[in-house]
Amino acid sequence: MSDQLEFHIDQPVSGPLAHRMRARTLDQFVGQEHLLGIGKPIRLAIEQDNLTSCILWGPPGCGKTTLAHIIAHQTKARFQQLNAGTTGVPELRKYINQAQESAKFQARSTILFLDEIHRFNKAQQDFLLSFVEDGTIRLIGATTENPSFEINNALLSRMQVYPFQPLEPHHIQQLIQRALNDTDLSDMQVDLTEEGKQLLVLLADGDIRLALNALELAAQTCQPGAQQRRRIQPDQIQEAVQKRILRHDKQGDSHYDLISALIKSVRGSNPDAAIYWLVRLLEGGEDARFIARRLVILASEDIGLADPQALLIADAAARAVEYVGLPEAQLNLAHATIYLACAAKSNSAYQALLAAQAEVEQKPAYPVPLHLRNASTQLMKELGHGQGYQYDHQMPDHVADQEHLPEELQGVTYYQPTNIGYEKQIRAYMETVRKIKSVKKSKTYPSEEHSR
Repeated sequence: MSDQLEFHIDQPVSGPLAHRMRARTLDQFVGQEHLLGIGKPIRLAIEQDNLTSCILWGPPGCGKTTLAHIIAHQTKARFQQLNAGTTGVPELRKYINQAQESAKFQARSTILFLDEIHRFNKAQQDFLLSFVEDGTIRLIGATTENPSFEINNALLSRMQVYPFQPLEPHHIQQLIQRALNDTDLSDMQVDLTEEGKQLLVLLADGDIRLALNALELAAQTCQPGAQQRRRIQPDQIQEAVQKRILRHDKQGDSHYDLISALIKSVRGSNPDAAIYWLVRLLEGGEDARFIARRLVILASEDIGLADPQALLIADAAARAVEYVGLPEAQLNLAHATIYLACAAKSNSAYQALLAAQAEVEQKPAYPVPLHLRNASTQLMKELGHGQGYQYDHQMPDHVADQEHLPEELQGVTYYQPTNIGYEKQIRAYMETVRKIKSVKKSKTYPSEEHSR
């Protein structure tokens, strides 16, 4: 039995509703069937008391800490629960010493449950590494952050990652119904209307802790009616929650996932999806300037010269965010998002940039041809700078037959316009230019002495 969680399954539990409703056995646990369903590896490992070091990764209120409590009941090992936000290396050293003594004198292993493990810095994680590696402790970490970003590679490689999912609506409904049968709520004669239950599920957004806290507050503030029953209506649920808090961490996975969804929806020319993800970002509290910057980048990366107006509109929206501010600038962002989603798409400018970058990185820095060099002084002119340069505007058709790349790169093509949108016109013009230059190959035209 756990050293830190010394209670029995059949003992009544006090405290807030969310705490009282924690599952105490695997059979009571709701959700995460992909991990804890009958016959699943992690369930078998818990039942057989041979769970190895692992990370429980998922959003708030999905059951990570509850599972840790179940493991505490199930295991014969010492179970130590700590919070990374309030634990330093000196405290860790004390618990490691206890684990070593337990192994040496009692032949008893130790499970260390570390909540919010992502709050540990590199030094703290490094301290744990050797003790996880030699088996002094079996480490169970819980985190809402992506372990790939927050956990040292060396430590992560020695731990199994178990991804938890937000609870589904039917899971939330099941747990709400279980809570309504709770002794305290039953004594208060609480009735929750079906409309209230549906709203509570919606507002919870997969977080059972939020749902139960809201239910408890609504029950406590609801005035008894006929026969002293407390009938909770949707408006009381709304008041208890105040405002739906969408799952969004501006520094975590949801930040990157939501902006990725927005960008890919715009790239995929789906304005409906794009506006949905935009609203999700805004309602989640995302910085409007960040969204605007991403739209400006996208306008060049994914639309480019297929629609030259795209960059202007994205830039105007970004300026509006700075000038107007939220909430009104939401209109500007919506305007830009829908325009970009509906615009013709081409990444040819982006591909041209990548091709030129590769050339510059992989080949020598060839000198600028003499006829392209600046000839601002007499010495430069004497050295041949600008000599032979043909001023295009003085040429028939405003096109000169001259090279602009180093000799070693002549004939290379980086930009290849598509036949989409305005690029179709660009492609036609470039073909015309090539034909004109081909005709002029053997002809000579007057040169402009000064650089342009």
